[in-house]
Amino acid sequence: MSEQRPDKFEPILMDEEILKEAIEKNRPKDAAGRTVKVEGVTFNDIPTLCLQFRSILKIDHLWEFTCLTKLELNNNLIKKIEGLDCLLNLTWLNLSFNSIEKIEGLESLRKLEVLNLSNNRITVIENMDTLESLTLFCLKNNLLGQLDNVLYLTKFKNLFTLNLCGNPVSKEDDFKVFITAYFPNMKFLDYRYIDEKTKKEASIKYHYVLEKIKRDGLQAQQAAEATQRQEAELQLHHDAFVEFLNGSYLFKDMLKDDLEADKLHHLPGVATLLHAFEHQMVELCMQLFEIGLAEHKRRQTEVNSFFSGHSEAVPHYQHKASQILVNFEQQNKERLEEMQHLTEPELLKLKVNQCNDEINLLCNNLTMLDFQLVSQLEDITKKFDINISEMVGSFSETAQGIFAQCRDLEDNYNEKVREIAVATLEKVAKGSTEGMPDDVRMLFTDKDTVMDALTSGHDNHLMKINDRETRLVTCVNAWKVALVKGIQDKELKRSRMRISGIHRYMDYLREQLEELQ
Repeated sequence: MSEQRPDKFEPILMDEEILKEAIEKNRPKDAAGRTVKVEGVTFNDIPTLCLQFRSILKIDHLWEFTCLTKLELNNNLIKKIEGLDCLLNLTWLNLSFNSIEKIEGLESLRKLEVLNLSNNRITVIENMDTLESLTLFCLKNNLLGQLDNVLYLTKFKNLFTLNLCGNPVSKEDDFKVFITAYFPNMKFLDYRYIDEKTKKEASIKYHYVLEKIKRDGLQAQQAAEATQRQEAELQLHHDAFVEFLNGSYLFKDMLKDDLEADKLHHLPGVATLLHAFEHQMVELCMQLFEIGLAEHKRRQTEVNSFFSGHSEAVPHYQHKASQILVNFEQQNKERLEEMQHLTEPELLKLKVNQCNDEINLLCNNLTMLDFQLVSQLEDITKKFDINISEMVGSFSETAQGIFAQCRDLEDNYNEKVREIAVATLEKVAKGSTEGMPDDVRMLFTDKDTVMDALTSGHDNHLMKINDRETRLVTCVNAWKVALVKGIQDKELKRSRMRISGIHRYMDYLREQLEELQ
């Protein structure tokens, strides 16, 4: 990693010709030192690419190297890190001895473990957030000047080797102890092992730092675990098709953006009605939520039971097929050995015909066995389809019943609010508006506007209930259809592969006979 760039060079562009030349140069050699010719090698088959000392100006034409794990681009004239987005499997990147001024273009390299940016012109450590697998980072002989900037690297929990020598920051008196304190898992700093003496000095001088790191680490771990639990819980709710039904989410969604209805809530008695309506709606939603989780558990048990039965059926038939093949191959071997010693054409022809008959019989037996397996799996799948359809149908029916109760609550609430609104219209008509907010009083000067607001709000509330009901029923049924179809398609593909394998084996056996003849 520490080669020096030659003084004389001719700048070149990184194109397909350069890449092919590099691949050819790095091919394995035989005992005599000659390059081994490999047929059919394409860019997406190459694991390692060495392009050092080429005076390359720009990283380019690497989009086909999808299997590349190691890339050497040191000792070139590269000014910008770019063109690496498709190298998703890269674990080693060497860009030392170039003219790079900024760390960038590494976002896609999530598997990167070794990064060498030594002998460039970099002033800031940045834009490396996605490099979670980084274990070795070499940035020696750059222009890094802020010691605090090195703390950016504390997020990389697997970083054990760091090289910053030759940077202005490494000349600070406290540099080594500072790094040791803030990077307790660091093993090597600037090519040297961090000894116990340095660790002890760091623990004394930066005691408060180490305690803070422990606290922060524990808090970060707890926060991450809490986030994982929340995500897992939300995923469970989605899988059960009852997401956001465990509370007042649906009720609040119904009343959202209903400005005219908000004015009606200021009428005497409406707030009490609204509170009771919300309480009853939440009770129904929670009831559906609990039922949904229980039904999801039932469906998962049925799915697991199906795949368990499926797994038991396949090995049984595989064992039978293996026994048939073992018996055939032993007898076939004896028949072929016998025919090799025959000299009479007629007798040889008779034996060949007998062998063909045995091959046909084997083909029929294996095909019949596969047919029996397919039939059994179809029966298992059919039974599973019936059971899971009944579960989905029952859950859908229960959900529709609960949503119908939600609509009844909305109808009842709307009817009572309408009665209050009519009474209020009569009061306003008589001039009795004392204590009434101005916007409400203005609304109730026009009966048609009030009735339209009530109707519009009622329709909107019902639409939100209907939409949530439709989404639940549609999604759970779509899940069932996709699950069963996926099982059937996968088994059909497996059956075709088994049959194709049988026919290929039969062709192979017949070719053996033809060669013998």
